[in-house]
Order: sequence, then structure tokens, then C-alpha cells
Amino acid sequence: MTESPDSEYVRVLTIAGSDSGGGAGIQADLKTFAALGCFGLSAITALTAQNTRGVAAIHAPPVEFLEAQIDAVMADIGAHAVKIGMLHSAEIIRAVARAVERYGMSRVVLDPVMVSATGAVLIEPDAALALASELFPRATIITPNLDEAALLLGRPIQTADEMPAAAEALLRQGARAALLKGGHLPGDEVIDVLAVSGRPPVVFSADRIATRNLHGAGCTLSSAIAAQLAQGEPLIEAVEAARLYTREALIAGAEVVTGRGVGPLNHGFAPRKTRTARLG
Repeated sequence: MTESPDSEYVRVLTIAGSDSGGGAGIQADLKTFAALGCFGLSAITALTAQNTRGVAAIHAPPVEFLEAQIDAVMADIGAHAVKIGMLHSAEIIRAVARAVERYGMSRVVLDPVMVSATGAVLIEPDAALALASELFPRATIITPNLDEAALLLGRPIQTADEMPAAAEALLRQGARAALLKGGHLPGDEVIDVLAVSGRPPVVFSADRIATRNLHGAGCTLSSAIAAQLAQGEPLIEAVEAARLYTREALIAGAEVVTGRGVGPLNHGFAPRKTRTARLG
């Protein structure tokens, strides 16, 4: 009889859509987890026919099958953190919310994917309300870009000066913390704002990277935050480390040609050994 193991992989579950082009969604999430030393698990919410130029079609499996995927993973393997991405219908959102409660998921990063980098709307109209009511209170942090925040708040965010108030408005919708990403604003500087309940907003800034290869950057950032949380990093430090990883992945892939549209990041520019943690 072999001895019981005394360690386990640090594991992160992604609940998100699949990108057949490999740059975003489940594919970007799993690449990010692996690059940051985590063992990735997945539950697919939707299949997309997608490439660097856009989304041609979306197919969602039955919600019961999504629940079966989550149950299979969590009942046997479990996860130290969870990243939630594309949830295009209210029914799917409610199913994921039930799973978060059922398994006591405590480190949850919600990327409210509503609009792709190529401009395609990826969510049904009634799902935005369900996101706020069902998942915002259950998430450790949400990570909308400006277009997604505008859909959630019902108003555009047109300048960097408006971002702290917008991030705090997301807290009033039920989020415990919100990282509002400002990459869609023009200019040589990119501003992100982190609002955490009970604290003043934190403003991050960085020089803009000259590249068209931005597909999956939001998925990568939220997955990197989840990977850092899974390894025990506090929230603000997890966000800082995730921003640095995403920036370096953008720089590493800035001049690589993939497809004829918006290309992907280089997730594997400096992969780490898979981390383990002691059982219990």
C-alpha cells in the first residue's frame, strides 16, 4: 500500500466560453494558469466559432451539462480559486451562482464578458441584471472593461477622471471589489482603477503597448488574478502581479502575426513550475 500524498497541486477552475481561435476564453485561461504555476480545470459555458477577426457563431450546451461539468470537477478535485468568464444567459448565470454557493467557492474572480475585443456582443439582454444580482455579491472581485461597465451602469465612461466614480458605482451594484480596465480610452497611458469596499480607489497606470495583439487580454488578466489568489496572495497584491504578467505577455507577443485580425498574447513567455500546497 502506498503512503497518502502530503501535497496537492494549486488548482484554479475556469467557468467560461471556449474560443476556437485559442486567444481568449477557456483557452487563454488555461494557458495563464499553467504559465503562473497552477493546475487548470474547466467547465465550458459556450462554444464559439471564433478567430482573430470575430465571432461567427455561439452554441451553448444545456445548462444541466454545465452543472455536471462543475459538479464532476468540484466533487472530486476541487479548486483553490475560480475564474468566471462568458455567461451569456440568465439561466446559466443562476446555475453558476448556485454552484458557487454549493461548493463554498471563496476566491472568485468574475470577468463579466459582454463584448469581445472585435466588438461582438456576447450576452443576452436580461443577463446583465442577473450578473449583478446573482454573482456580484458572490465574487471576490469583478473585472469589467469600459464597454462592459457602461452596459452594467447604463451610461458611458468617457475619460479617466470618470473611472474612480464608475468603479465605486459598481460596488453599489453589489460587487465587493471592482477592477475597472481603461484600455479602451485613447492616449499613450492606460489607466485601471481598483475599488474595494471600505477603501479609497487605487489607480494603476502604465505606458500603452503598441500592438494589435490584444485578443484575450481581459481573460488573461482575470485568470492571472485568480491564479495569484489561489496561491494565497492578498487581493491588491494579486491584482498588481496579474497586471504585470498580462503586460509582459502583451509585450512578448506584440510583433507576432497570428491570423489577419486581433491576435493573441504570448502567455508562455516565462512559464513557472506547477505549484503544490500541503493537504489540509
